[in-house]
Amino acid sequence: MDLLLEPPHGAGPVRLGMTLDEAVAAVSPWGEPRVRTRPNRVLVTVSAKCDKVGVEVLLEEENTVTAVELWWPGEGRETSTRVLLDGEDVFRAPADELLARAVARGWTVDAENPENPLVPGVSLGFTRQTSQEVPRNADGIPVHFTSVLVAAENYYDYRYKNAN
Repeated sequence: MDLLLEPPHGAGPVRLGMTLDEAVAAVSPWGEPRVRTRPNRVLVTVSAKCDKVGVEVLLEEENTVTAVELWWPGEGRETSTRVLLDGEDVFRAPADELLARAVARGWTVDAENPENPLVPGVSLGFTRQTSQEVPRNADGIPVHFTSVLVAAENYYDYRYKNAN
């Protein structure tokens, strides 16, 4: 199966702006999703697995989907599912090559934190952090991404940049 990343519109069958019920219905073909609410924040998450690829749907505003995060299954776990960005497998292609191609497309890449680079105008966020035994580059950073988040425009301005 292929899960297509379509920033800033969604990922796989999940579209930004969906209601909670629509998001649950979108991921239900993969199995029973788990819905969690956070009591001290306006946040609902819908969690599911698509052939071992973790999917977190975030509803942060007015009960609508604001972001979708996909997680690689982890060390030693195989999946036939591909997470594709413009035809490139986000979890199997080397992260530095994906970022170089993003720059070649004309996208701005914010790699101030090399373990969590962002593509703000396209609303993509990547993670390379993991405690697992994975191939690493000379700086000790994982060669491949471990998660990718697709969000609405300006999402990173208020979520990531102000989090630290």
